[in-house]
Amino acid sequence: MRLARRRFLHLAAGAASLPALPRIARAQGYPSRPITIVVPFAAGGSTDVAARILSERMRSSLGQPAIIENVAGGNGGIGVGRVARATPDGYTIVIGIWNTHVANGALYTLPYDVLNDFEPISLIATQPYLIEAKKTMPANDLQGLIAWLKANPGKASQGHAGVGGGSHVAGVLFQTETGTRFQSVPYRGGSAALQDLLGGQIDIMIDPPANSQQQVRLGNIKAYAVTAKTRLASAPDIPTVDEAGLPGFYMSLWQAFFAPKGTPKNVIVKLNAATVEALADSTVRSRLADLGQEIYSRDQQTPEALRAFQKAEIDKWWPIIKAANIKGE
Repeated sequence: MRLARRRFLHLAAGAASLPALPRIARAQGYPSRPITIVVPFAAGGSTDVAARILSERMRSSLGQPAIIENVAGGNGGIGVGRVARATPDGYTIVIGIWNTHVANGALYTLPYDVLNDFEPISLIATQPYLIEAKKTMPANDLQGLIAWLKANPGKASQGHAGVGGGSHVAGVLFQTETGTRFQSVPYRGGSAALQDLLGGQIDIMIDPPANSQQQVRLGNIKAYAVTAKTRLASAPDIPTVDEAGLPGFYMSLWQAFFAPKGTPKNVIVKLNAATVEALADSTVRSRLADLGQEIYSRDQQTPEALRAFQKAEIDKWWPIIKAANIKGE
């Protein structure tokens, strides 16, 4: 009896002296509690809606709820910064977009690196922009709009969702490419700008379909072109920029999931698998398509593909943003 007790105490002491299990080993039971998906914008926008659609489906794959938390401000930088500082355990991730993980790096002095301080999980979907105008705009096609803007330099106004956002940068690039000049009017979100376009307080917008496509369908605003190589499946009657006479004017608002730097590899694998499964779901695909969003192909849904894609976007857009001397507010 004494011998058995001594053996037990010896084993217990030995176990107590073992080093703590490494993080990757502790993560084998992941996830054991709800996951927070930070949306770095206000509720109701296209990024928020996409995150909610995905989170519902990911729950069945992960076995835990994926809770949406909206942390708006700083062109998305405040919410992204919160995730950059979060514990890298897979329980806090962010849905990033072109603004947050490309443009902000050129616009602001950030306390984090948009490329190197995050672990890529997966690309989600992309949507081009629509070049639009108020219903009473005299022009009926893109060439007509450009001609009208040239005939009225500085008189028109473009509403957009904030300085440094995709719609703002697209407007700056549009002026450069077409030799036109118009005023830039920032709003606190695309929905507010759209309301003023509907009311005729501003003249044009370059806006994601998820925000304005319904108003185009109702005939309340004019849509001249899609900033992509192919037409939208949800709006096949709107020509591409190539067809409309502004070839190569491509720009898209893409979305992707990122985790804090140092998140264990096996956790990234689980989050990627849950995302891929959600994107393969017919209901998810249909709901995203209704928003004018196109899901990336399976080979582009890997962490490695997202890393390469983000790097290419930075290499493309940073010089354009800096050449235009666009500064974050």
